[in-house]
Amino acid sequence: MSSERILAGDPNQKIKVPGLLGKLGQMTSIRDTEVLEQSLLRTLGPLLGVLDTALYRTDDQQNIIRVIHYHRSKMVEVDGVERMVERIEEVLNLADVPKDIIALTDNVRLLRKPCTRRQEAGVAVAYPIFGGNEVCGYFVFERDREVSPQEDTIIRGVLEVFSNYYALLDVSQRDRLTGLLNRQALESSFDRLWSLLSRPDSFDEHEAGRRDMPSGCYWLAVIDIDHFKSVNDTFGHMVGDEILLLVARLMSNTFRSTDLLYRYGGEEFVAIVSAENAAIAHNIFERVRLAVEAYSFPRVDKITISIGYAQIEPEILPVEVLSRADRSLYQAKQDGRNRIYDYQELVAAGVFKTQDYSDIELF
Repeated sequence: MSSERILAGDPNQKIKVPGLLGKLGQMTSIRDTEVLEQSLLRTLGPLLGVLDTALYRTDDQQNIIRVIHYHRSKMVEVDGVERMVERIEEVLNLADVPKDIIALTDNVRLLRKPCTRRQEAGVAVAYPIFGGNEVCGYFVFERDREVSPQEDTIIRGVLEVFSNYYALLDVSQRDRLTGLLNRQALESSFDRLWSLLSRPDSFDEHEAGRRDMPSGCYWLAVIDIDHFKSVNDTFGHMVGDEILLLVARLMSNTFRSTDLLYRYGGEEFVAIVSAENAAIAHNIFERVRLAVEAYSFPRVDKITISIGYAQIEPEILPVEVLSRADRSLYQAKQDGRNRIYDYQELVAAGVFKTQDYSDIELF
């Protein structure tokens, strides 16, 4: 029996089953959720004979928060040899997402099944991606014909493998108590973010997996629950764990969906946010501080947090930026807690005499 299957509706398109299994094997050998997302697009695009595919990610309220585009194109070398090159990029301005695609994904969300929408040159197709029993994203592509039953079976199978494996990877990058991203995920974010920031004007179409330079500036904050040791000593560790969980949820609900929040260890958290300037960054952290201050916690009643933050700069190593934010946090605690300090403002005010950083062991 042949190891190739011909897809109905397209006699020129063949799916090599061993090749597909090999791609699935490669996908499940990945240890990074974002690389896994890219691998999904690389697998299904050529499989369906399309040059462009996209992955739409949603938050807990099923609002689209991130879009990844995968594009293949044919390039002719100087010697006349043709080869395929690929590009992966992230759409950072969601206002650029076409309205007809938004309408299509809305249909998928409501019906919880694949949907199509007629286009001038063919059809746009969207499949739901499930996380547990909820729709957490969409796989979207456009081409000149409908999906055949055989193709539909293959797409569903690949998406199921992807979702199950993504869930396993996601669990490994989550703190067990709070559900926030953990130190392992923070390290991966450092590598990815600094790699992007170090290439503001370059994009190599031949290098797979590199995305466009994000707009705006980034800020890193170290956040600490004030007097947390006394909470544990007075009320016990069960109440302490409850406080950690409530503070984590308050912060998650107050930060924007595009911000990153990690449990760094104990009662400390790390946040990475994008902001056009220092004033906006300060306002973001101030909203979080006020949300925690205003909440009435069981048994303890009032809890506050202190925050120190610093701007992320590509020429400064992650460990240095983290150290600057940590020094600012320590100063906030020394000056009475329940406050926010910016490293650059402390330098300008002469509180920190130099911009030298202390050694800090991350991992």
